Amino acid sequence: MSQATTVPDVPGPAPTKSTGPRKLTKAEQRAVDAKTRLSSPWASVIAIVIAILWSVPTLGLFVTSFRPEIDIRTSGWWTFFGDPAVTWANYDAVLYGGSTNFIDVFVNTIVITLPAVIIPITLALLAAYAFAWLDFPGRNMLFVAVFALQIVPIQITMIPLLTQYNNWGIVGSFWPIWLSHTIFALPLAIFLLHNFMMDIPRSLIEAARVDGAGHVKIFFQVLLPLLVPAIAAFGIFQFLWVWNDLLVGLVFGSAQEVAPLTVRLADLTGTRGTAWHLLSAGAFVAMVVPVTVFLLLQRYFVRGLLAGGVKG
Repeated sequence: MSQATTVPDVPGPAPTKSTGPRKLTKAEQRAVDAKTRLSSPWASVIAIVIAILWSVPTLGLFVTSFRPEIDIRTSGWWTFFGDPAVTWANYDAVLYGGSTNFIDVFVNTIVITLPAVIIPITLALLAAYAFAWLDFPGRNMLFVAVFALQIVPIQITMIPLLTQYNNWGIVGSFWPIWLSHTIFALPLAIFLLHNFMMDIPRSLIEAARVDGAGHVKIFFQVLLPLLVPAIAAFGIFQFLWVWNDLLVGLVFGSAQEVAPLTVRLADLTGTRGTAWHLLSAGAFVAMVVPVTVFLLLQRYFVRGLLAGGVKG
């Protein structure tokens, strides 16, 4: 009787799984749906129509600012293309005229705007870090209070602030304008930067702590590079807000030495309401910087607003 022999099992290759299309996350699906809607022909047509309607007044202002005074008084700006006549006299009178002199107030506006952007961002970054990553008593209640300050109308703060500035003896300088813009911008800045910081994975902060990093090193080497889009977004928003502001400049910066462009333009409107050649040139001087900043940095503005806004 022959003995049956057994053949040992030889391990073969593991069965491979069929690789199908990866299932999209909710965030990715929302992004695909939004892109599909925005890239539709109707959406493109609507966007083009809105862009044209938005740009026509700016084009009219630009054309009017270069037309002679007699042409502005006798015909509309659209007639310029049929009989073009260009002059630099309007800008010369606005920029270097004795009663207007926009060059000085243009420099004042730059001096006002840059610190009014840098100071609130710096303070808001420190406060947002404390609210996001430091544990201290009353943290949640204090953050809710800061958030609630966004709904306080700035008009009701004008008299108390002006009284305090008078007590400090700083009225007539740039400090009241800087401090006022900083106070009004801090609640929104802290809220936005705090939300961006909370979207950063906690494991990243814990890994830095394991490596021996303290709060200063975590803030400057870990968080700050990741917050660049958020900082850029709020910085552009604050720059446009301060540059175009009239109320704060009128209340705290009405002195001749610190008056911004908006205050001088309002004075020009009141004293020379019929001088359209000066008003158009002055208005275009006041708007050319914010328009240029927004057009050059709009991708950073949109990227900063969207960064961290949707979680997967």
